[in-house]
Amino acid sequence: MLNIDESCISLQLTATDKEGVLRELAALVSHRCGRVEQGQLDRILREREQVGSTGVGNGVAIPHGKVPGLEEMLLGFGRSRKGVFFDAVDKRPVHLFVLILAPVNLADEYLQTLARVSRLLKDSATRNRLLQATDSRRVQEIFRTATG
Repeated sequence: MLNIDESCISLQLTATDKEGVLRELAALVSHRCGRVEQGQLDRILREREQVGSTGVGNGVAIPHGKVPGLEEMLLGFGRSRKGVFFDAVDKRPVHLFVLILAPVNLADEYLQTLARVSRLLKDSATRNRLLQATDSRRVQEIFRTATG
């Protein structure tokens, strides 16, 4: 089961570029990170993108990173109606963003979550449901009931 807190979901990202999306996602989840500051989250996400884009294609990106001081796995979701150029592998704009942040000591769970989210978003029907979702609760339901 993939749980995303309703407060960590944005169906209307406003950013128009990659760095803006990363900042917006960091801001979206920062209230759930305890003593970890938004600036630290933003820096971790930008550093991860420098290794290679998390834009996996088909309009999807899965920004992720390990966060010192984070106490539990944290997921966030953002949607951009216009799409954002994110250096995705297929060079197409990204509309769906799933953020995964993990404590440093949960490497196995982190990799399992990353793989599960990736499998889930490979399914075109799931992507379409996320694109059509009208509220945060519907997004939560899609992830919670996912079998990927």
